[in-house]
Amino acid sequence: MATGSVPTSFSGLRRMDCNLGSSKSVDFVRVSDMQRITYGRRKVSVIRNSNPSSDIAELQASSEGSPLLVPRQKYCESIHKTVRRKTRTVMVGNVALGSEHPIRIQTMTTTDTKDVAATVEQVMKIADKGADIVRITVQGKREADACFEIKNSLVQKNYNIPLVADIHFAPSVALRVAECFDKIRVNPGNFADRRAQFEKLEFTDEDYQKELEHIEQVFTPLVEKCKKYGRAMRIGTNHGSLSDRIMSYYGDSPRGMVESAFEFARICRKLDYHNFVFSMKASNPIIMVQAYRLLVAEMYVQGWDYPLHLGVTEAGEGEDGRMKSAIGIGTLLQDGLGDTIRVSLTEPPEEEIDPCRRLANLGMKASDIQQGVAPFEEKHRHYFDFQRRTGQLPVQKEGEEVDYRGVLHRDGSVLMSVSLDQLKTPELFYKSLAAKLVIGMPFKDLATVDSILLRELPPVDDNDARLTLKRLVDVSMGVITPLSEQLTKPLPNAMALVNLKELSTGAYKLLPEGTRLVVSVRGDEPYEDLEILKEVDATMILHDLPLTEEKISRVHSARRLFEYLSDNALNFPVIHHIQFPKGIHRDDLVIGAGTNAGALLVDGLGDGLLLEAPEQDFDFLRNTSFNLLQGCRMRNTKTEYVSCPSCGRTLFDLQEISAQIREKTSHLPGVSIAIMGCIVNGPGEMADADFGYVGGAPGKIDLYVGKTVVKRGIAMEHATDALIQLIKDHGRWVDPPAEE
Repeated sequence: MATGSVPTSFSGLRRMDCNLGSSKSVDFVRVSDMQRITYGRRKVSVIRNSNPSSDIAELQASSEGSPLLVPRQKYCESIHKTVRRKTRTVMVGNVALGSEHPIRIQTMTTTDTKDVAATVEQVMKIADKGADIVRITVQGKREADACFEIKNSLVQKNYNIPLVADIHFAPSVALRVAECFDKIRVNPGNFADRRAQFEKLEFTDEDYQKELEHIEQVFTPLVEKCKKYGRAMRIGTNHGSLSDRIMSYYGDSPRGMVESAFEFARICRKLDYHNFVFSMKASNPIIMVQAYRLLVAEMYVQGWDYPLHLGVTEAGEGEDGRMKSAIGIGTLLQDGLGDTIRVSLTEPPEEEIDPCRRLANLGMKASDIQQGVAPFEEKHRHYFDFQRRTGQLPVQKEGEEVDYRGVLHRDGSVLMSVSLDQLKTPELFYKSLAAKLVIGMPFKDLATVDSILLRELPPVDDNDARLTLKRLVDVSMGVITPLSEQLTKPLPNAMALVNLKELSTGAYKLLPEGTRLVVSVRGDEPYEDLEILKEVDATMILHDLPLTEEKISRVHSARRLFEYLSDNALNFPVIHHIQFPKGIHRDDLVIGAGTNAGALLVDGLGDGLLLEAPEQDFDFLRNTSFNLLQGCRMRNTKTEYVSCPSCGRTLFDLQEISAQIREKTSHLPGVSIAIMGCIVNGPGEMADADFGYVGGAPGKIDLYVGKTVVKRGIAMEHATDALIQLIKDHGRWVDPPAEE
């Protein structure tokens, strides 16, 4: 890939500004202001830096083989260790947000805001659980009036936790509640713009400028009121509620999300108001990560230092919700980004606090000790768009007795560590691997484990155990065992696990010729130690950095390893091998896996997972692995749900209905269903879903296909059956598998 450097004030390219009628120098760094320009006789896109400086910008080809060089954009303080991004301090009531303070945790009430007593009780319960900030939905004048009573009642009960008003579509309500609450959350997609109709609109530059003037006119009174009362603000973009104007101009994209927020931020700055934070939420962790990175990259260019509120919206419930949040939030925390977080779960709000705290602690620990590796040059990772590095899957070699092509899966592999004891009950063992059984014989299914790691082989004369393993090998399941075991108790067609030392000493050459090798690598080794990889034909690499290495970052060591592999054109598949300590809490395991492996998979780095945890339930580890792959948009093995966490706007019992829908539809891999309490983010977040179940009015449900409503006002008691019929009508239904 071509690279180079030029001053950021480089003005060798010019563009025509149709509204000015003259050419103008273009600076060459800004992410959120891509323009079409004429260069010779061709039109190309460049990026303009609105804050020229004497710095040198590193340039790279815009895509493989492209003659266009674009900047390599900075989005975090360091690419080789966790360094918290420096921000200003924003005061939310008596709580300080920013890089000089702990990562703050928050949640949102689910009560009807007009029910003052219930809302106060829930806020107190949340505060008692340890939240720093609480958000309350305020959709109308009656709710705004109730906010004064809520605040007064809490103060009288000696609860001074800051309260945030969640505002959509209602500038007048925001003005009212700013007189009593500590912070106002505005959604740039619907504060001044109408609700998105998902129409393609055509704007001249003059039309677009008029729209911006309208936003300024509507938004300015709130900014001035927040200044007057010392209130904070969150400019919170949601991927699901971008305006038609933004989507028409920038697309339904992370870039559109950033520009939507910046329109409001520029007004704040124009009015000399700086007590605000940003958020860029999406239900898809990959979109969410890209949007925050773009936002921060643009802030670096502008010289802005506003804090970040992190969250994956509509994450769902249980382990699914925790996993999606860990992938999105954990990835950013590993890069030192984030000053306050919320884990959005379809559960009671106080249940969000514990996983939120676990994530915050993980992020604070990484930045406090600046976990990382020695500095290295990074040229191949894509920060702002998803491009998967796909390792070369195993191919069949001449003379091999078994088919090795199934030991890894093209969409992401799940490996499991198994014990000798499990081999004693073959049918139970096969079922635990999620294999299909036909007359007691295992066969691979959609969500079957791809390969197993067996640290100790059965004795050579244990025919039953060896037959159990042979039947797996015969259906193309990989069996990996340490080199020492394979040398002393060889298992036909097993793959030998070796480390770099065993490669360099040549110990592996004692194996029969043609034995498949699996190489375990830490990622932080000296480059000269990694050179041996050029001399071997490895079936896969296990990236395995012991968790006992507190100062060394698993994420950064893996990024370093991938850079080395790319630099040397080594296309081995890489499996993220994480060994958790004995007694680890389930939530810590889910969050640790989502953060440490998810932070790599969202960048397309990695081909699968091997999670080990002594004494943890085998099925839990297998399901967690598949959930992580699906959360990173890799391997779909079950129905995907986009489920909002509920709030005061919710028009039905979200937890009950969500459980009901999941019970009847969880067997539809490849199908995505959105379950939304109201319409605020409904159609937009359902851009990521095939079908939608949305509260339209009390007791009434609207059904969607994609972003389009197809049935309105269905009585709630019939709505789940109507959803199933809708799935059937579109040919996406299969009957649940019969119980064996």
